[in-house]
Order: sequence, then C-alpha cells, then structure tokens
Amino acid sequence: GAGFIGNEFVNMGDRGELVVNVELPKDANIQQTNLKTQEVERYILSKLEMVNVFSSMGKSDNQFAQQGERHKSEISIKLVDKSKRSFSTEQFSAILKKELEQKIEGAKITTSQVDIMGSTSEAPIQLVLNGGDVDRLLSYADTILAKMKTVPGTSGQKISIENNKPEVSVKVDKEKMAALGLRMDQVGNVINLAFSGNSDTKLTDGQYDYDITVKLDAFNRQSVDELKQLAFVNAAGQTVRLDQFATIQRTVGPAKLERKDRMSSVTISCEVIGRPQGTVGAEIQALVEKDPLPAAMTISYEGNMKTQADAFGSLGLALIASIIFVYLIMVALYNSYIYPFVVLFSIPVAMVGALLALALNLQSLNIFSLLGIIMLIGLVAKNAILLVDYTNHLKERGKGTIEALIESGRTRLRPILMTTIAMVIGMLPLALASGAGAEWKNGMAWALIGGLTSSMLLTLVVVPVVYVIIDKIQNWFSKRKKNIIFNPKLLPATVNAG
Repeated sequence: GAGFIGNEFVNMGDRGELVVNVELPKDANIQQTNLKTQEVERYILSKLEMVNVFSSMGKSDNQFAQQGERHKSEISIKLVDKSKRSFSTEQFSAILKKELEQKIEGAKITTSQVDIMGSTSEAPIQLVLNGGDVDRLLSYADTILAKMKTVPGTSGQKISIENNKPEVSVKVDKEKMAALGLRMDQVGNVINLAFSGNSDTKLTDGQYDYDITVKLDAFNRQSVDELKQLAFVNAAGQTVRLDQFATIQRTVGPAKLERKDRMSSVTISCEVIGRPQGTVGAEIQALVEKDPLPAAMTISYEGNMKTQADAFGSLGLALIASIIFVYLIMVALYNSYIYPFVVLFSIPVAMVGALLALALNLQSLNIFSLLGIIMLIGLVAKNAILLVDYTNHLKERGKGTIEALIESGRTRLRPILMTTIAMVIGMLPLALASGAGAEWKNGMAWALIGGLTSSMLLTLVVVPVVYVIIDKIQNWFSKRKKNIIFNPKLLPATVNAG
C-alpha cells in the first residue's frame, strides 16, 4: 500500500485563499512598488473567480522582521467557494504565477497557498545548510536547488540568501589609520552616523519620551564619491578624509546573513503542488543524500518535514502503546496470556483494509488518518472479543473447540454485523464531505471505514483459525507438563532416595 499512499503532515485542504508576492529590484522605492502592485491587481481582478483582493506594500515575507522592505508587496486573494469553480486553489496558484510572469515585467512573482493555520510565511519544504563559509554554502545551495527542481510537484524553489545586493565596501588600512591618529571605533561611529544616524538623545515631554534622530545633513548614501569625502577629526584637531586611509568600492554581496546554532546557514525551500508533501520531501532527501556533503557542512530538514517526522514519531508510539494496553486489559479479563493473542490478530487484518481504503480514495497518510488507525485498534478488537468470549463460554459447558467456534460464529455474526455497519454508516458523512477544509478529515473517516469493513469480513475467518492453532499449541504444552510431572524417571534422584 505504501507505494500508492503518499504521506504528509496535514492535507493542506482547499480554503480558496492564496497570496501573491511581488518583488521588485532592491533599489526600488515604495511608489514604484505601489504602481507595479496595482498593475498585478488589475490583472488578478480581471479573473471571474475572485471574491476579494487585499494588498499591502512594503511587506516583509518574514513574520519576525522588524521593518518592511520597500521593494516587496503582498496581495491576498480569496476565491469563490470550491463548488463554484472547476479547479483547485493549487492549480489556480500555478496558472496565475505563469500568467503574471508573462504579463508583468521587471518584478519577480511568487504565489503561495494559505495553509490550515491561515498563514503563508513558511514554505512546506525547507533544507537548512549549516557551515562556516557563506560563499561555499551558497554555491552548494545552488547544487541542491538544481536537484530540487527535478522533483515533480515542487514549485517556487528558492534560496533564502540572494547573493546580488548592491553594497559599498569600505576596506580600512589599519596602519595608515593609526598614523593619521584615528581609532577604529571613531571611524565606525562616524560611518554609522552617516548611514543610519543615531537616536541616543531623547526629548522628554511630560510622561512621553521622543527619540531624536541625528543624521548627516544632505549626505547621499548612494554615492561612493560622497562617502570618500567623509571627514574625521583626529586627536590633534586635523581633518582627515575617509579615502586617505581606506579603499571604497561598489560590490554585490548577500542580501542578508542567517545563522543557526551560531554558524552561517542558508535555507533552500519550495512549495508543493499536486502531490503529498511528505512524499515530495522524501524524494528530495533521497536525491540530496545520494552525494556526500562537502566537508564541515551539515544539512537539516525543517518546515513541514520536521513537523511531520515529530508528529509521526509520537503517533507511532501512541499506536504501539494502544496495542499493548488492549492486550493487557484482555489478559486481566480472560485471566490468560494466550487467548488475547487471538484477538490481536484482528488488528493486522484491519490495517490492511484501512490502507487499502486510503489508496483507493487517493488519500494520504497524515496525522488525521493515523489518528483513525489508532482508533481502529479498539474498535476492531471488539469483534474478536465477542467471538473469543462466547467460544470460551461454550467450551466451559463442555463443547469441543471446533464445535464451539462454529456455534459462536453463528450466534455472534449478527451483533458483529450490526455494530460494524452502524459505525461505517456513521463515518460516511465525514468521508464524503466536500466543503472547504474537508480534506483534513476525510482520511480519518476512510481509514476507519476500510479497517472496520475488512475486519468485519475477515475476523470471522482469521480469528477462529488462530484460535484453533493456539488451542492445539496449548494442549501440546499441557500434555508435556503432565508427562514431566507424572514420569518418575524424570524426577531428581534425591527424591527417589527419600
């Protein structure tokens, strides 16, 4: 079944909401961003399926960033209800991205879906590279990006650090600086004042404090020539220009630096369209791990891949725990360690049915369908308990094992059918629901329906067979025990001597 059933953390569902991010070149101002965003809006609004469109300019896609970025904007779109359109939000998102890329010039367009929590900030698949040297990290990130693009179902693949931000580099010659009577902290303070100003001074008016920002007047931050003329006063009161002790030039560099565990890091991420996220993630992981990582570099998988691994791990433990508890309770009830095993044989039968139902309905294995499978364990054990319990009862009355099983199967068939069919019918509305967000719950219902149906049909065959086998084993053991007890030759010699 595993080949047909994808796995993911949670099915994203179809909320009919998506976000379009527009990114202009880094030096764009808010007016240019605004005009370009309006152009994108006009095109989006020409589509008939829109309910509403909301834009915000200068928006950073990182939810923790303090300030917005002037060259970016975000457009939130709400589509008509799922029943009134012929395509899914995923498909619409992919088509819209293609069309906008052709129509809109000079801007980078990305689209992302709104997830179960209503947020879009995180790409579902994230690989984080960790290592010492940023340049080596970035070059290896390109290799991973190329591999990621070959996996079907991925879209919007990107590297978190873009290496193309225009910068001004100031390389200070420490000897010249010392000879001119300046210290590094003085130089740093003046350059800081020139570019960002300082707000050390405050104005207090009643109960309020206002920051007073001090900046250099009429200083053009874009011009290298003006930066060269920046003046410093040394201890002797002489004025020194920056270009007397530093080389200043325009370069490009990483737009931002990221760290994880105090080491440089870079994140390669992508969206997933039309396939379960866990399956796509596993394929990317297999591709990346085929080649050994460069020295002093580590890779970790974040985003939904990490969440899914954590969730599946804890749900796997819950599954094992539930099987153990069902067994222990029955040991207490039957006062035997062996008969409860007969009941446990109904569980694999139900698992097969659950996985088959998921595969046939194109559902994935996610936390909700796993919850369904955990619930199954208690429900299907009930069918076997009804059979075993009545068989033991009949054997106490003196019937033979086979006879007791046939009689028990005949009498218990009705209650087993009635309870199971009632549960299956009760689950059908949940399995067939198709409203917005119904995809999250469908898997759970299908897992229960499949498991209950297969257990209803097969319990009546598998459990009696296992019962007979275990009964024979027990008889054989009890005969062996009797032989040992009643055969005087096998007793210790000391006993005979006594």
